[in-house]
Amino acid sequence: MSETKSLLPRQVADAYVDDLIALDPVTGTYLGVPESSRRLPDYSPAGQQALAALIRTTLARLDEAERQPGADSDAERRCGRLLRERLTAELAVLEADEQLRAVGNMGTAGHSVRDVFTVMPVTTDEDWSAIAERLRAVPEALAGYRASLELGLERRLFGAPRPTATYIQQLTEWVDTDGSGRGWYEDFAAAGPEALRAELDEAARAATGALRELRDWMRDVYAPAVADAPNVVGRERYARWARYYNGTDLDLDEAYAYGWAEFHRLLAEMRKEAEKILPGAETPWVALAHLDEHGRHIDGVEEVRAWLQGLMDKAIEDLDGTHFDLAERVRKVESRIAPPGGAAAPYYTGPSEDFSRPGRTWLPTMGQTRFPVYDLVSTWYHEGVPGHHLQLAQWAHVAENLSRYQATVGGVSANLEGWALYAERLMDELGYLTDPEERLGYLDAQMMRAIRVIMDIGMHLELEIPADSPFHPGERWTPELAQEFFGAHSSRPADFIESELTRYLTIPGQAIGYKLGERAWLLGREKARERHGDAFDPKAWHMAALSQGSLGLDDLVDELSRL
Repeated sequence: MSETKSLLPRQVADAYVDDLIALDPVTGTYLGVPESSRRLPDYSPAGQQALAALIRTTLARLDEAERQPGADSDAERRCGRLLRERLTAELAVLEADEQLRAVGNMGTAGHSVRDVFTVMPVTTDEDWSAIAERLRAVPEALAGYRASLELGLERRLFGAPRPTATYIQQLTEWVDTDGSGRGWYEDFAAAGPEALRAELDEAARAATGALRELRDWMRDVYAPAVADAPNVVGRERYARWARYYNGTDLDLDEAYAYGWAEFHRLLAEMRKEAEKILPGAETPWVALAHLDEHGRHIDGVEEVRAWLQGLMDKAIEDLDGTHFDLAERVRKVESRIAPPGGAAAPYYTGPSEDFSRPGRTWLPTMGQTRFPVYDLVSTWYHEGVPGHHLQLAQWAHVAENLSRYQATVGGVSANLEGWALYAERLMDELGYLTDPEERLGYLDAQMMRAIRVIMDIGMHLELEIPADSPFHPGERWTPELAQEFFGAHSSRPADFIESELTRYLTIPGQAIGYKLGERAWLLGREKARERHGDAFDPKAWHMAALSQGSLGLDDLVDELSRL
């Protein structure tokens, strides 16, 4: 890190981003840093140690920065508190050697080394030259990742068996995407220019070969070694991960009870809405199954992509000037189809810092070509507008008023997911979900987030199912019971439910942030409304809230209440 004597917290935070990008060029690519485009991170134990050392150095420099004159201003205080909380939470994860057992259906080094190519520019020969060089870096990056997993085996820090099995299936698909013997990297490189054809093909084959070697080792060595390990993490590890994803030390038993309270509230609402669709339906999910067959659908993959684009475009036109004030560059968002072989849930990638790459929503099709409308509308309010896109694009737009850290890598999952779930509710409040199909789909999506709180905490802590539960009261949660419970209280198909359960086992503590984050956003709005009375301006409050940059749940309610 460059000399930071007498710097203030926001300057320390921005210096940290520069140094992080040097260690993690994947992060640099997502931010749109051209110099990052030819390299990949060091995923070996040495690479993780370097990251931990950077964090410790930055925390020491933050101590000094917070003693400087001017460090007590609102802007500096907010940034310094976020930086300290985030780095402390990340350091706790690193010092617990969690990276030595990072396997699962999302978020691993293997996923990062593949997914980063989907956001790289592909316009010029120079762009493709960078892609070829990064492809050549894939074998070393995967070798470093494997070295970390090998050290985990040596130290008996085992990944969970179920996520391991799913990960091996994903690697197999990436190695041979369609049964023809060509891997994902080769398919991706095939779109490059003829002038670089030989170079791209050779690099892509080497990348696929390294991926195949990783898959074979995972299958033949790693999976047998972890076969008897638990799939759940227990209270201590779960609390560490919950702090990392939520930005607060949660009362996990209170959060579990809140999940059940939301379950019962939403179930009552769903029953009322289901009666409008299929009178006398035994459960709301019977009505949703009816919609799977007889409800409105979009047929075709390109057709659904275009339809989702239109949904977001309309939301922008309707909301801009009435409930938000959006800069022109924030108004652009793209709908994309996700590459095959990933998790089943839709997702969003934010714009580059200069907006040369726009924000994008991604729909995994899971092989489908027919898509129920009820399952898409509120989800795209969540992923696109007014959800993730408005928040993350607004952060990028006002970045000059924040630290770079607050606008980019300092994001707290529960803040982000809480806003996106709040955005779904906001669209319901504004009257965009009056159609019974769409509103029942929205309530089903809300129910999934409540169930996540119940299942994620319940199975990892092996808690007791309460006596008033309609499902196995008095028993203790297991992943098998969680999958059965989810299947009985969701419209999602079996492969989606399977993918979701594996996700919760892969990244414990993340899935609870949707409902807990939404609760924080709603409470912050209510306190601001009470403070202003009749003078409360929702549009002004939304724009001020979206311009604060990242906050953990420790700070979110307090800061929202002040607006």
